[in-house]
Amino acid sequence: MTAAPTVDPAALADWWRTGIIQIAPGEIRMRGYPIEELIGRVGFCDMIWLMLRGDLPTPQQRSLLEAALVAAVDHGPQAPSIAIARMAMTCGVGINNVMASAINALGDVHGGAGQQCLELYQKIAACEDAGASLSEAARIEVNRRLEAKEHIPGFGHRFHGVDPRAGRLLDLVRDTTGRDGVAGRFKGIGEAVGAALAGAKGKPVPMNIDGATAVIYGELGFPASLARGLFVLSRSVGILAHAWEQREQGGRIKGPMPRTVPYRYDGPALRHLRETDR
Repeated sequence: MTAAPTVDPAALADWWRTGIIQIAPGEIRMRGYPIEELIGRVGFCDMIWLMLRGDLPTPQQRSLLEAALVAAVDHGPQAPSIAIARMAMTCGVGINNVMASAINALGDVHGGAGQQCLELYQKIAACEDAGASLSEAARIEVNRRLEAKEHIPGFGHRFHGVDPRAGRLLDLVRDTTGRDGVAGRFKGIGEAVGAALAGAKGKPVPMNIDGATAVIYGELGFPASLARGLFVLSRSVGILAHAWEQREQGGRIKGPMPRTVPYRYDGPALRHLRETDR
């Protein structure tokens, strides 16, 4: 008869290890801080920073992070994620299902440009660290992508000529530069990319919100992959608001178009099975 395996309590405890939260009866500590000391004394943005970075942000860090999160909350019901939320709400599912459905549409094409833009900025920063001039590093990378017919994330907008959010975010970065580790380097990289793109296109291509939030997340030291997660946090607020508004408005099984607007069918004309087809 085979002996039962010995259970190692330490191995069991190490199965899931976390430095984020410690819980015991009557005790909850977030990154070491008792939760009762945080409640009522720090804001939600502070908690995001604390959970992701391990400590509380400085006032300047908090201000920039909050500005980026506020700017990306919503972009109207024509945005696929918002439209999905509203349609899902009319299908009778719960609000958590509605939000999950909408968030699941945030991928590389819709919702991923901030991460992609920060990856671009970080690549240019690495080239600069290796000895290239900033303008040359930006020009080489922009031209390489254009020659490969790749999208340049963070610049241009299919709806806005000039994105009203980007300029304000960049102004806040400028005002904060030189304090609490905000060096302004990524703002300079973003501007260099814009200049290289304008030179290649022969006309200005303004930075959009994704380019501006990438500047902020770069200045704040966030990894590029977290930029998408932060965008999802921000856009979840808009998703929730639209879902709730749709619930209040009512409606059942609303599709992407009113029933009075037909879709276009471009398949075969009417045809019938022949006896020989059976």
